[in-house]
Amino acid sequence: MFSHIMIGTNDIERAKSFYTAVLGTLGAGAPMENAAATGHKRLFFMHNGGIFSISEPINDQPACAANGSTIGFACDSLEQVKAFHDAAVAAGGKSIEDPPGPRVGPMGTLNLAYVLDPDGHKLCAMHRA
Repeated sequence: MFSHIMIGTNDIERAKSFYTAVLGTLGAGAPMENAAATGHKRLFFMHNGGIFSISEPINDQPACAANGSTIGFACDSLEQVKAFHDAAVAAGGKSIEDPPGPRVGPMGTLNLAYVLDPDGHKLCAMHRA
């Protein structure tokens, strides 16, 4: 259904450092760096057929996080969920909601962790237990 996800940042170098560390826990390598025709910098992380990208807003307005939005990343295990969370916090993110671990709900048991990136985007690491 999705071809890619792109979010904005107000500090591309900070975002590069954060996401290189965090997405590295999932096996993603260094991002492909690109500049839009406007000169604004963009980063593209490619892994397992998915593309996650970060961009300086091309309209020159400040980037902001969407309230109520969450970007979920698939993990292979509870350990990978915890590694994602810990890498995010170590790289300048903020742990939110409950500590990483299993949650029982209508979709069964899910291993989850939630963090905010340095720009305030809500991220979820999820493993179906």
